[in-house]
Amino acid sequence: MRSRNPVFSRRGFSRDNGYAGFNAAPQAGGPAVATQANPYAQPTGNPYAQNPYAQADQQHGAPPQAPATTGRMTIDDVIIRTASTLGLLIVTAALSWALLPVDDANISRSYGIGIGAALIGMVLALVQSFKRKPTPALILTYAAFEGVFLGVISSIVDNRIADGAAMQAVLGTMAVFAGVLVAYKAGWIRVNRRFYGFVMAAALGFILLMAVNLLFAVIGGGDGLGFRSGPLGIIFGVVGIILGACFLALDFKQVEDGIAYGAPREEAWFAAFGLTLTLVWIYMEFLRLIAIFNSSD
Repeated sequence: MRSRNPVFSRRGFSRDNGYAGFNAAPQAGGPAVATQANPYAQPTGNPYAQNPYAQADQQHGAPPQAPATTGRMTIDDVIIRTASTLGLLIVTAALSWALLPVDDANISRSYGIGIGAALIGMVLALVQSFKRKPTPALILTYAAFEGVFLGVISSIVDNRIADGAAMQAVLGTMAVFAGVLVAYKAGWIRVNRRFYGFVMAAALGFILLMAVNLLFAVIGGGDGLGFRSGPLGIIFGVVGIILGACFLALDFKQVEDGIAYGAPREEAWFAAFGLTLTLVWIYMEFLRLIAIFNSSD
C-alpha cells in the first residue's frame, strides 16, 4: 500500500490501488485472508514476478505467510533500516547542536543554516516520494539534513526558551510511538478504509490551515492567524500529535502488509523513510507545544 504521512504522500507497497492493502491481511499478526487480492499481483502480472517467492504466491493465489527469506522484507530489515535512518538523523542533530551556537552573536547564522537544511531535506523527501523505488542514499541524505535542522531548532528552544525541552520532546515522541504500537498490536486501533479516509481528511485540513497561517505570518508578520501560538497553538499542537499517532498506525499497517505479501527487501527502506517522517512530525509538534507553554509563563 502507499505510505501515508501528514507531511508527504509517499509511494509505498501497493503498485496499483492505494487501498489494496487495507483489510487484505488481518491486523496484529493474524493469518492472511485468502479471499482478498494480493496487492503485489496485478491483472497484467505481478510487478515482483522476478522474485521467485512472489511468483509462487501469485500462482497459488494466496498471500504468503512464509518464513523469512533472502528475497523478502522482514521485520528485522525494517528495524535495521529505520535504526540506520534515525541514527544518522540523531548524529547530525547532535553535531549541529554542538557546532552551531545559538548565542546572540551567532543565532542568525545558525538559524539560517538550519532553515536551509530543512529546505534541502524537504526537496529530497519530495524526490523520494515520487520515485517508484526507494533510494537508500537519498533517504539517508534526507535524514542527515533533517538532523541538522532538528539540532538547530532544538538547541534554540532548549537554550533560549525552555531548558530541557529537547529531551522532553524526545520522551514524548517515544511515549507516543510505544503507545500506538501497543494499541495497534492489541487490536485497539483498526486500520481500514474509513480510518484512512478520516485521517487523510483531517491531515489535509490541518496542513491547509497551517499553510494559510504561515502565509499571513509572512505577509503581516507576527504569528499570522495565531494557529501556532497561544491557546490556539496548544490546541493545534495536540491535534498535530494525534494526527502523527494516526499516521504511525498507518505505517505499522503498511509494514505488516509488506511482510505478509512478500514485499522485496528493498521496500524496507520505504518503511524506514515513512516512520522517520512521522516521528519527526511528532517530535516537532511536541517541541512546539513545550515552547508555547514556556513562552506563556
